[in-house]
Amino acid sequence: MSTTQPIRNLDHVRALANYYMDKGELRNYRLIVLSLHTALRVSDLLSLRWSDVYDFKLNRPCKEFTLTEQKTGKSKTVAINHHAAKALKKGADTAAPYHFLFANAHSGKALVRAQAYRIIRNAGEALELPGRISCHSLRKTFGYHAWKKGISPAVIMEIYNHSSLSQTRRYLGINQDDLNTVYMSMAF
Repeated sequence: MSTTQPIRNLDHVRALANYYMDKGELRNYRLIVLSLHTALRVSDLLSLRWSDVYDFKLNRPCKEFTLTEQKTGKSKTVAINHHAAKALKKGADTAAPYHFLFANAHSGKALVRAQAYRIIRNAGEALELPGRISCHSLRKTFGYHAWKKGISPAVIMEIYNHSSLSQTRRYLGINQDDLNTVYMSMAF
């Protein structure tokens, strides 16, 4: 089994984020946008309910939300940025606080991991993105682009709730092109 990599090309990231929006499939659009902008594991995303991320009294997305990660049992607070808030606004008018954010249209139950994987993989294939695109690719994409923007790997490690910097380095998917860019940019 091959390891998933982050999506390095920002045009590809944007195309993936907008793929389902352009098709009018708002749940799938929200899934990809929130995956990209929160760096949460898919199991944690799929457990969210509207009331976790949306303030129905004020009719707007929350500024942040807190959850307990299923894998680590650690508490995590996630800020909702402009892009994630925009995605949450789409479809909130037909949601109820107790509904799952990513619900199966027929049963109302939360999507399962395999369904989320198919949604993301199908978009990647339709867009002919290189490599194997999965739920975890989007988590890794968050860290890779945060690192490229100059965010310290130690901060990214904290966001991921990793226990070691070496684990975070593997997630970032740093390749020889990234190293060469650093070499070529050095001038004293």
